Amino acid sequence: MKTNIWILNHYASDMYFDHGGRHYNFAKFLRRAGYAPVIFGANSKHGKAERFFETDALWEEHVAEEIDTPFVFVRARTYTGNGKQRVLNMIDFYRNVKKAAKEYAAQHGRPDVIFASSVHPLTLVAGIQLAKQFGVKCVCEVRDLWPESIVVYSNRFTKDNPLIKLLYRGEKWIYKRADALVFTMEGAYDYITEQGWEKDIPRSKVHYINNGVDLEQFDYNTEHFHVDDPDLDDPNTFKVVYTGSIRKVNNLGLLLDAAKCVTDPRVKFLIWGDGDEREVLERRVRDAGLTNVVFKGRVEKKYIPSIVSRANLNFAHNSFTYLFNYGISFNKLFDYFAAGQPILCDFPCRYNPAIIYGAGIEVRDTQPQEIAAVIGQLSELPAEQRRLMGANARRAAEDYDFKRLTDKLIAVIESIPEK
Repeated sequence: MKTNIWILNHYASDMYFDHGGRHYNFAKFLRRAGYAPVIFGANSKHGKAERFFETDALWEEHVAEEIDTPFVFVRARTYTGNGKQRVLNMIDFYRNVKKAAKEYAAQHGRPDVIFASSVHPLTLVAGIQLAKQFGVKCVCEVRDLWPESIVVYSNRFTKDNPLIKLLYRGEKWIYKRADALVFTMEGAYDYITEQGWEKDIPRSKVHYINNGVDLEQFDYNTEHFHVDDPDLDDPNTFKVVYTGSIRKVNNLGLLLDAAKCVTDPRVKFLIWGDGDEREVLERRVRDAGLTNVVFKGRVEKKYIPSIVSRANLNFAHNSFTYLFNYGISFNKLFDYFAAGQPILCDFPCRYNPAIIYGAGIEVRDTQPQEIAAVIGQLSELPAEQRRLMGANARRAAEDYDFKRLTDKLIAVIESIPEK
């Protein structure tokens, strides 16, 4: 009999339409390995006053036929922004996913494993409570450290805030009661020991499974979804490629500052993506007369492999935060690995797979002049050295292929004693 694995992720519903994403890929390879996954997500769109399906039902099932996996869309109010309505949306999902799961079990049979994934911790609480009611295993997956992320990114809350202290207690409660913990951060146990929780949460309970790439799909898209672009096709250009959001938080102004410092006329920054900061940055490019920066706009995800595979250097850009001390899990980094091209990281990080695998170079002093200098050095490297870095990137992609990551997840699940 197949093992029924129920995946709870508030924000998984987009994956049904995108035909990709972490839990979509886990489900794909779990199914191939003989398991029976079901994905529960909210019917409300993240940050939009819209629903995926116009229904007031508690839940509605739709099957992703490509991976033969049911998605259960759970009722939750819509919201915009990060205010009270978003918090209430989280509470809606927490309450309703438990009700929906019971009804779903009555119709389709109960789960054998609950795999509950954050972003927010209420989904993990729901997973633990459901697992207890069904008498099954519960694996909690932590993709964001709450409330640590709130402390780092907010100007309003400190660790001494009573609400934050309460959230830390809730975090520890989750970690203690989960049968196993999966973190996307390699240094997660550093965090646990810094909190002083190692007596209650042994290292043997904590597992590391980062984000990854579906190499099978990546290589198919590279071959079948080609982007015709004169800059990518120019053999005389050293192409520095960035893909991703263009918002204030991404601080792409630093890339423009670095571009000003680049004197080699062969070097060109090619930026794919969109966001509310794009118009401002394009105006800066025009006003400064920069001829080595081109904004290419947004493309469907299926075209990204064609783009990053033809770069000379893929730029993993981000603004450093203290959370990077525990590791990174940027989705674009794994696309860059699959591309088999060198990678430039402009942020210091204790657990950086690009550096560990010898697939890239890290700029520790993230000043425009330093970034420009490193790009200049890389553009002058002998082709054989760049090919070696690219080969290391591809080797990293093989280790972070979702097929292998799913094997690691299965090993975690199978290591938990039966209840």
